[in-house]
Amino acid sequence: MPHARIRGPTITSPLRDCFLQSTGKNAWRVHGIWSTATRDRRHASCKRVARSFVMTERMMTTRKPTTQEHGKIEIEPHQQPQGLDDCRRCALWHDASQPVPGEGPAHAPIMMVGEQPGDQEDRQGRPFVGPAGVLLDDALREAGVARDDVYVTNAVKHFKWEPRGKRRMHKTPAQREIEACHYWLDREFDTVAPAVVVALGATALKAVLQDRTVTLQRSLGQTIEYGGHFVIPTYHPSFALRAPDEPTRQRAYAQIVDALRRAGKLAQQLEQQG
Repeated sequence: MPHARIRGPTITSPLRDCFLQSTGKNAWRVHGIWSTATRDRRHASCKRVARSFVMTERMMTTRKPTTQEHGKIEIEPHQQPQGLDDCRRCALWHDASQPVPGEGPAHAPIMMVGEQPGDQEDRQGRPFVGPAGVLLDDALREAGVARDDVYVTNAVKHFKWEPRGKRRMHKTPAQREIEACHYWLDREFDTVAPAVVVALGATALKAVLQDRTVTLQRSLGQTIEYGGHFVIPTYHPSFALRAPDEPTRQRAYAQIVDALRRAGKLAQQLEQQG
């Protein structure tokens, strides 16, 4: 009996029906026999699975070549672009799916700054929507701070990653990339004008204070006045997620909650003072 011939990427069960439903095809030729895929079976979940599969295939097999693979990437360090899509101030635009802008009220009293988008943020184009975002939402609720009242962004607007098997793994941005992206962070500070800035992690703290020598461990628990804002440093949520043991994770999470609670109280006090 002849083997099935399938155009495009080979997809095996259980993704097979999902991919067909999402692309509008109804049947597969399997061992020379046409079998109709059930249209209404797990339709919504199938669409999500197929979209994820196609996105992963596109990013892992047809991604743009890196600097090492394909010569020199277009970089304009002194560029002053009007929009993130046009930014070429560093090379990170080349391998990311899209830039991830900040999100939140235009004049939020609190701004939270993370390091960079993660895999899910890069796919969806929104900050803190992956596992770190889930933990951050939990911490905000526990601290009594509404996320809708907070502006969230990252020090670096493109996802820096390296392939590991079929996964895209986070890679810490270089100092030159942090400095190149400060162009956008400055614009956000000017537009939002937050009274309080929560720096999530060491990279964010260095970016906010524009000080490459500052350390997170020495700054935890402090409130730093800088650039017309009160800066409260704390761990990035991903630090708690990657903690080697439960006690470390709990301590990191408690520190994040404490920083957010302090930020909320300080923002409220400053608002009352007028």
